[in-house]
Amino acid sequence: MRTTATSLRFNREEASGSLGDLGTFVPLLAGMVNQCGMQLGPALFCAGAMNVVSGLLFRIPMPVQPMKVIAAVAIAEGLNEAQILAAGISASAVLLLAAVTGLIPWLNRTAPKSVIRGLQLALGLKLLIEGLRMIGKSGAWFEADGIGMGVLAALVVVGLSLTRRFPAALAVFALGFIALIFKSPAFLEQLRFGMEWKLPVLADIHDWEIGFWRAGLPQVPLTVANSVIAVCALSGDLFPERPVGTRRVAFSVALMNLVCCPLGGMPMCHGAGGLAAQYRFGARTGGSVVILGAAKIALALLFGSSLLLGLQQYPQSVLGVLLAFGAWELARVCRDQTSRMNLSVMILTAAACLATDMAVGFFLGWAIGLLARRVFSKSP
Repeated sequence: MRTTATSLRFNREEASGSLGDLGTFVPLLAGMVNQCGMQLGPALFCAGAMNVVSGLLFRIPMPVQPMKVIAAVAIAEGLNEAQILAAGISASAVLLLAAVTGLIPWLNRTAPKSVIRGLQLALGLKLLIEGLRMIGKSGAWFEADGIGMGVLAALVVVGLSLTRRFPAALAVFALGFIALIFKSPAFLEQLRFGMEWKLPVLADIHDWEIGFWRAGLPQVPLTVANSVIAVCALSGDLFPERPVGTRRVAFSVALMNLVCCPLGGMPMCHGAGGLAAQYRFGARTGGSVVILGAAKIALALLFGSSLLLGLQQYPQSVLGVLLAFGAWELARVCRDQTSRMNLSVMILTAAACLATDMAVGFFLGWAIGLLARRVFSKSP
């Protein structure tokens, strides 16, 4: 059943839904803090503030996620904080220009729906594979972060989803927290009150060159495809009375980074996978992300960087379960492509995305969709 979101709600279902996107948020944030020297407190505070703003602005559970290309490149290549922030600012400046000139709305209007569905299907499959990888990462069954914990978490999700007596994500998150205490009891001992916040220095032109060319520019097409076009399409599926427009979402992504990155906030975006995950676990209004944002702000102010051990040691198997079920919710919307032409275009687009990357696959699928429309229109 699809739901409208004309007002904010603050109940346990919204709180449960707010946790659905942690499967991507926690590992990427922890990686950038641990490998690249980002400040955890400011990054967490800015992400929380943008959660609150997004919930109030869009009135639906619009997620706030790390920019995945920038995060992946930063962790893999060891970019420093200034280079990561420069990448986020430069990518957002390009996105803002595309929104102002009308390029993004034009792409959204001309891309066939079957192509958008192919993008969503590929993203769902990628997230599902990543979720399963996180569940089986340790290779052991009977550990606090083993396969058995992942199976138990999945059974909790299925069981509570059938009974609907208690929000599944809240129960799974609590299960993961208990496992964290058993796995790393030093986590509680290392907590310290207070947050340090040092404004980053962004004056080195070398940092801007590295940030833009290595991470910022490759991020732009993925942001357009997933964080703007795909998330807007999914919002129309889940909330048909309150769909969000591509230009509005593009402005949101660009402005939150242009404001937060100079303050030390990590590069952020919205995302179809996060929206699907939050919806899957009970989020129906913007109240869910307001709850999540308030929690992030409180944790940042209270504990700051001392939370890092908890982020690093929180069971990946539990986060993988949240990610996998959210991926399934995202892929489910593709069921409406039933004609031979649309189904073929959707599958070819998904295959192109999986074989290359999301941005290249989207544009290849777009070309395939336009060609298929022309060929089928000429068929007798």
